Amino acid sequence: MSETRRSATGRIALAIHGGAGTIPRDRMTADRAGRYEEALEKALKAGYEVLEHDGTSLDAVTAAVIVLEDSPLFNAGCGAVFNAAGKHELDAAVMEGAGLRAGAVAGVRRVKNPVLAARAVMERTPHVMLIGSAADAFARRSGLEMVARDYYSTPQRRAALKRAQAAEGEAQAGMTEAERHGTVGAVALDATGNLAAATSTGGFTNKLPGRVGDSPVIGAGTYADNRACAVSGTGDGEYFIRRALAYDLTVRMRYLDEPLDRAADSALQAVVELGGSGGLVAIDAQGNITMPFSTEGMYRGCVKDGKFAIDIFRRPGASRHSGENQDPF
Repeated sequence: MSETRRSATGRIALAIHGGAGTIPRDRMTADRAGRYEEALEKALKAGYEVLEHDGTSLDAVTAAVIVLEDSPLFNAGCGAVFNAAGKHELDAAVMEGAGLRAGAVAGVRRVKNPVLAARAVMERTPHVMLIGSAADAFARRSGLEMVARDYYSTPQRRAALKRAQAAEGEAQAGMTEAERHGTVGAVALDATGNLAAATSTGGFTNKLPGRVGDSPVIGAGTYADNRACAVSGTGDGEYFIRRALAYDLTVRMRYLDEPLDRAADSALQAVVELGGSGGLVAIDAQGNITMPFSTEGMYRGCVKDGKFAIDIFRRPGASRHSGENQDPF
C-alpha cells in the first residue's frame, strides 16, 4: 500500500475569501452576516475535508470555490453580476504550485462552475486560457454541467445594475464596494507540501461586455508557486493586472526574502498607490496565512490545525492598510 508523502511540516491549511466588497457595516444585519458566515464555513469545511483525507491542495481549493460559486450570496457562479448589456460573463482560474500548471476561462456564460472549466483547461489541454463561447463549448465537451443563461441571475444583482446605469459618469459611479468588488477564491497547502490557488468571479456590475479582470490572469489575481506561496485576489482588477499583484507577492518572498505577511502588505499597497483597492488571501509552504485588504471589509476565513476562523469586517483598532494580515492562529 502506498503512503502519502508528508511535507516537512506535515501541516495542512486552507484560506478562502468571498470578495473584498462587503455590504457596508451600517447595513449589515446580524441575520445577513450569519448567512455569509454560514456560507464561508461551508466552503471551508468542504475544502478542509479534502485535505484531512490526504487530498491534494488543488482538489481542496476547487471544492471550496464550488461551494462559493453555488451560493447566490457571492459574485461568482450563481449570483454573478450583470454587465452593461444585462448579461453575465464569468471568469475563473486555478494554479498548482508544484509544476506551475495553470488553467483559466474568461467570459463564459453557460457552465455552472467556471472553476471546473478552468481546471479542465489545465488538465485536458496544452493551453492556459480559453475564452467566451469556445470556452463554454469546451466545458460542454468535457462533460461539465451547463445551465440556462438566467441561472446566475438574482433580483439583487439586477437591482444593482439598474442603480449603476441610472448613475451618471463612469461605469462604476454610484456603486458600493459590494457592487464593485466581487470575487471568490481559495488557497491551500496539502500534506505533501504542495500549494494551489483558485479564483472565480462575475466581474463588476455594469462592466463593458467582453471585459476581463484579474481573476483569470495568471500572476494578477491568481498564482501559486511552492517556492513561495499561493495567492487569490479580489478587488479592482485593472489595477491588480497592472501591478501583477499575485506574482509580485511571490517574487518579493523569493528575491527579497520577505515573509508572507510583509510581502502581501507591500504588494497590496502598490495597488493602492496606483488608485486601486481590494484584498487577497495567501498561504506559504509552512502553512502561514495572510488575509490583508484595503476596503471596509472582506468576506474571509481560514482553517489550520483543525481551528476555524471566519470574519467580515476590519477588527477594532486595525488600520486600513495593515493589521488584518496576521495569521489568526
